[in-house]
Amino acid sequence: MTRLRPSILAAALLAAVLLAPAHSEELPSYQLTIKAGRFHPEVLEVPANTKFRLLIRNEGPGPEEFESAELRKEKVLAPGVQSFLIFQPLKPGSYKFFGEFHPETAQGRLVAK
Repeated sequence: MTRLRPSILAAALLAAVLLAPAHSEELPSYQLTIKAGRFHPEVLEVPANTKFRLLIRNEGPGPEEFESAELRKEKVLAPGVQSFLIFQPLKPGSYKFFGEFHPETAQGRLVAK
């Protein structure tokens, strides 16, 4: 029986390695800040045809939203809150976004190149 234990252990370890979820490379991340009803930067360049993460931080003084009908994304953030959105690969182009709470000033674009 002691001879089987090492082989059972080896088989269990091999199964764990083969069945474990594959760790993909870290997603490229881009920072967008909302402050006083404006997005910073207003134009954010991202790579085309590449999945990425958009980190969004609202520095206040009130709530604000990242919204884009073109991108089918929406995220409301209270002041002082940071969150993120994951974007599937975008075709090259320009994609508008805005803030619902300050529609006159909270305007921006993602440019996929």
